[in-house]
Amino acid sequence: MKTIHIEYFAILREQADRASESLVTDAATAEALFQELQSAYGFAAPRNFKVAINDEFSVWAAELHDGDRVVFIPPVAGG
Repeated sequence: MKTIHIEYFAILREQADRASESLVTDAATAEALFQELQSAYGFAAPRNFKVAINDEFSVWAAELHDGDRVVFIPPVAGG
């Protein structure tokens, strides 16, 4: 088990009803963590989402470590 610090933006922040949280998880990858959060909060499929780990864009298969900071970034439209 590891503690992961998660920040939420845009629609994910609304669905989770929080800006951030620390979560104790056994998720091995960013993708597994997102799936866990989908079950908890009903997040949409992560099509076109980006993931950042410790302030760097990463791949969904990236391995997570205790104390990592993860941000899931949904697509944003604007004008």
